[in-house]
Amino acid sequence: MDRIVLWGFADVPQLQWFLFGLFFVIYMIILLGNGTILVITKVEPALHTPMYFFLGNFSFVEICYVSVTLPRMLMNLGTQRRTISLVACATQMCCVLVLGAAECFLLAVMAYDRYVVICNPLQYPLVMTHKVCLQLVAASWISGIPVQVGQTFQVFSLPFCASRVINHFFCDIPPVLKLACGETFTSELMIFVAAVLFVSAPFLLILISYSKIISTVLKLPSATSRAKAFSTCSSHLTVVLLFFGSAIITYFRPEASYSAETDKVLSLFYTIVTPTFNPIIYSLRNKDVIIALKKIII
Repeated sequence: MDRIVLWGFADVPQLQWFLFGLFFVIYMIILLGNGTILVITKVEPALHTPMYFFLGNFSFVEICYVSVTLPRMLMNLGTQRRTISLVACATQMCCVLVLGAAECFLLAVMAYDRYVVICNPLQYPLVMTHKVCLQLVAASWISGIPVQVGQTFQVFSLPFCASRVINHFFCDIPPVLKLACGETFTSELMIFVAAVLFVSAPFLLILISYSKIISTVLKLPSATSRAKAFSTCSSHLTVVLLFFGSAIITYFRPEASYSAETDKVLSLFYTIVTPTFNPIIYSLRNKDVIIALKKIII
């Protein structure tokens, strides 16, 4: 089996061009919004801080992440050619997994940055040096590569049944595994282990960071100080809930409750909705970003 079919949204043929236009506009918004954040964090001196360094890298990951899935989906909607080669499918899956892991780790790093600046403000310049920031970002990018490449190889080394149709809009692990014949326990175990390492562990670190942040903030003497401290975290926390909420439900729900339609909806959240709202959340709720945008526009 050298080619498979990405079924995508073929079950609603009357909406193909509407969906093409909708997702094309969304893709442009994602590129423009995240690209703007990436540029202003590089060119605006006031944003040359660890928090915005991480935000710029996160926006770059979002651009890469969505560019792995959306262009292929747009091509399928526009041409009605839904086939994809096995190599291209494996490459897409591997890129999605590696970039997804990088995104999880970067969100954890951003939470750690907020923890240090709020809970240990005097040590912040000593702890979050430029070298440490570079190391944290590099680790976020690199850490997932060996495991996710191995996981992709494991999935595509399985024998596939006669059916070549994936009821999804990109090559994700759960729908691809549905094509496999025979024993898939090893692959499912690897998925669970990878999900624990790259989803649960970062999410747990974020929860620990924010529990300490909340504990520290509640001890601040004035309501103004508490409001200011919480405002620096609210944007990040919103993105965390959007991304991790849908990802955890997708990869940790029981096999018996698996539904292709539900899977597609959940996947839309962490592959399209989060990258779309990321720049909006950070720009509308952040005075420094708004000021930098005004300076560039003027």
